[in-house]
Amino acid sequence: MLFANNKFARSSLFMLLIGAGLLVAIVLSSFFLAGMTRTYFDEVTKLRAVRSVAADMLVLLNSAESSQRGYLLVQNEAFLEPYQKALEALPSQVERLERVSKNQNTVNVPLEDIRRLIAEKVTEMQSTLNLASEGKVADAVAIVRNESGFVVMQQLRQAIGDVVQELDGHLINGIGEIRESAGSLQYVTLGGGLLIILVVGGAIAVVMQHVRELAHARAEVEELNVGLEERVNERTEDLIQANREIQRYAYIVSHDLRAPLVNIMGFTSELDASLKSISAYVLADEARPSEDEVREARLAVEEDLPEAIGFIRSSTKKMDALINAILKISRDGRRELKPERIDLGEMLETTAASVHHQVSDSGGEVSISVGAARGLLTDRFSMEQIFGNLFDNAVKYKHPERPLNLSVKAFPMGRSAVRIEVADNGRGIAPEDHERVFELFRRAGVQDKPGEGIGLAHVRSLVRNLGGEITVTSTLGGGSTFVIRLPMDLSQYVRSSGP
Repeated sequence: MLFANNKFARSSLFMLLIGAGLLVAIVLSSFFLAGMTRTYFDEVTKLRAVRSVAADMLVLLNSAESSQRGYLLVQNEAFLEPYQKALEALPSQVERLERVSKNQNTVNVPLEDIRRLIAEKVTEMQSTLNLASEGKVADAVAIVRNESGFVVMQQLRQAIGDVVQELDGHLINGIGEIRESAGSLQYVTLGGGLLIILVVGGAIAVVMQHVRELAHARAEVEELNVGLEERVNERTEDLIQANREIQRYAYIVSHDLRAPLVNIMGFTSELDASLKSISAYVLADEARPSEDEVREARLAVEEDLPEAIGFIRSSTKKMDALINAILKISRDGRRELKPERIDLGEMLETTAASVHHQVSDSGGEVSISVGAARGLLTDRFSMEQIFGNLFDNAVKYKHPERPLNLSVKAFPMGRSAVRIEVADNGRGIAPEDHERVFELFRRAGVQDKPGEGIGLAHVRSLVRNLGGEITVTSTLGGGSTFVIRLPMDLSQYVRSSGP
């Protein structure tokens, strides 16, 4: 027994060290990628500031020119207000452009040319306004018509437009780099998570082995001291109860996740065999390959390789779906519940509306009766998920020879709880599968419908998080009735259960 404990301690320490190493690697990789993302973001921010200031400057110049020409046309002092505001803002805008331009080294901004052109344009506009104020409107209009100011304005637009266009190109590239860095961070996190899952699986396997050794030791103790049988049985029961959830999860990891891996390993060997056939054909040097080698190489290329790759791809998709299902169930327990007052009848009517066309098309109907159990203080999102899954299952597994009749009834259970029955006349569930259908990745009956076996496991997880329980009564061909018991006030349950 001492040797077993030492072995368990060493194995546990080894798994902890591996897990710690993986976590450190993930943290360092995430830190590096986050730093790259921050650098790209800072550069994009600087370039965006230059573009914003340059665009604002062009807006000011356009406003000033429009105000100048409007005044020359109507000689109304009100038209000069935008011109004066633009003229007052231009110097500070030029200073801002100089400041943000110096803050980056990516784009060369022709500040001297811009200052010169602005000065020429302002001089041209001010001279026309001075002439107009002296009553020489015709002379002022003549200056405008000789297009000298137009040419300067076009040069300004060209200079600033070139800068903006170049900035846009760099901004697009910068955003692409940010997305690429964020994608890399996502892949690192996902890969690290998968590795940690494998480590957790190994740790669970170690725990299971230790549990088996404990059970063996218990048998030896019973043989040595029959008088202690009752006490040993009690302690063993406690231990089995404490490890039941771990064992169930270990089974899922070792069985459901192992199956796609076995497929991948098997078809990797198939790829290796196919590559040998192709290599014998390709690397035949000067010797002419035999007909058997040519036939085997062609068979490998046309059949073996595509088949192996297809099975490997489907296995990886299967593993991804299983992992996402595990994560979905685990998130149920971590999501913060938000109790709110809901009308049970209204919520059920809304949920039933989502399957109404599927039920009515086959001549079926949905009936809802909640009576005095209408008001609940609970988590709306969880309730919508629970009944959405149950309604979808009823439609999915309806009996092929009769229209679907789906009914929901709710009854108060004293003052603190409610009983909700969701009944259908579908295929039904065999008695031996009544508990199995609530287990993760487990399905009952004929498997002629798509699915991963997570719907009812998700429902049970949601119901338990709300402080309730769910059971099913059913017979094959006779429909099913799901019975849900929930507290009327979720906030009271959360306070009483505590952290």
